[in-house]
Amino acid sequence: MLTTIRRWLPRRFVVADRSMEPTLVAGQGLVGVPFGRVRVGQLRCIEHPARPGFWLVKRVAAVDGATMTVASDNTSIPTVDSATFGAVPIAGSYRVVIRIPEYLM
Repeated sequence: MLTTIRRWLPRRFVVADRSMEPTLVAGQGLVGVPFGRVRVGQLRCIEHPARPGFWLVKRVAAVDGATMTVASDNTSIPTVDSATFGAVPIAGSYRVVIRIPEYLM
């Protein structure tokens, strides 16, 4: 039962790089929830497909059934997103619902 409850709890994240600038900046806090319909344009936190336990925040670029394509906002620097690793599963992702300004962290 505890595992079932944890699946629905919000989760905290902290932006660690510049891949989502200017929307998000390094050090900014996020709160994500593991439910809600996935829509193009949403910010989602996803687990890196090749690095379990390493989370990324990206913008949803396309939705295709149970998978989504995600992209970085900052195209002026090298980034890691679906252009690198392909589509990712929607299951297990978190929809960003709160963005905490960096100056409040």
